[in-house]
Amino acid sequence: MKLVNLSPQVKAYLEAFNQMPPLQTLKPQQVRDMFAGAPPIEVELAPLASVEDRLIPAGDGAEIKVRIYTPEGEGPFPLFVYYHGGGWVIGDLETADASCRMIANKTERVVVSVDYRLAPEYKFPIPVQDSYAALQWAHDHATSLNAKASNIVVGGDSAGGNLSAVVSMIARDNDGPNISAQVLIYPVTDLQYNTHSYHEFSEGYGLDKDLMVWFGDYYITNEFDAKNIYVAPLLAHDLSNLPPAFVVTAECDVLRDEGMAYAKRLEESDVQVKAYTEPGLIHGYFTNMAVFPDRIKGTIAQIEQFLNKVNESVTI
Repeated sequence: MKLVNLSPQVKAYLEAFNQMPPLQTLKPQQVRDMFAGAPPIEVELAPLASVEDRLIPAGDGAEIKVRIYTPEGEGPFPLFVYYHGGGWVIGDLETADASCRMIANKTERVVVSVDYRLAPEYKFPIPVQDSYAALQWAHDHATSLNAKASNIVVGGDSAGGNLSAVVSMIARDNDGPNISAQVLIYPVTDLQYNTHSYHEFSEGYGLDKDLMVWFGDYYITNEFDAKNIYVAPLLAHDLSNLPPAFVVTAECDVLRDEGMAYAKRLEESDVQVKAYTEPGLIHGYFTNMAVFPDRIKGTIAQIEQFLNKVNESVTI
């Protein structure tokens, strides 16, 4: 493991993280329990008008939870449907809570954070179906959310970035709901685990290659799923007519190269793209407000800038 490009905060975080047993040696529920049992850490919470949890239909008779963050002000506000990370196996509404609050505050959007069902109990395509159902629900209930159905952004980190990209494709292929933009934060776009960044950061940087394989194996049922474009959007032949995309990757992350490759593919398909790599950062920084508050603020400032341009182009 080389530490050349890492900030002091990243080095300190990794030293602590690497004291834990490798997550890929545990069962999913053990990992969930371990993180749930960690002592709470006080972090800065952006001021909002309200935060509310609701149960919504998932489309197969089940219900999933969403958390609705409403900014201060008059409204109606644009919408941001957010999908948390965690390799489709771990993570929940709490994982992304502080970051979602900041997104709602800084972008002045109603954020609907989605607690989609997790693998391996609910393998692909259930998390995708839950994610699309939540998008449809947010669109159909925009008025009651003091929001605008005509201006909806989807976004998320890691597996949530994957779900955002996939939902954008599904919405295009199913004639809606119309998505104004997609915000992909170090997204998973492929399950081949063979890029240069996978070799460069395979061990010791938080998201090990073996851990990513562990996540992928729990998410999919067989090798055919790994080639499904709704699992690996990078493999899609047609990426045209997709929403404008903001793609941010972390420099020291196994997922860096596939995130940038997806941004390039979108550009080649005439999709408007803003893509950049956060220097010296690792996977998972965006939802770790306790360690990386300033870097998260910086990323959200970039997102806000991008979405302001989106707002100008949306016909209300």
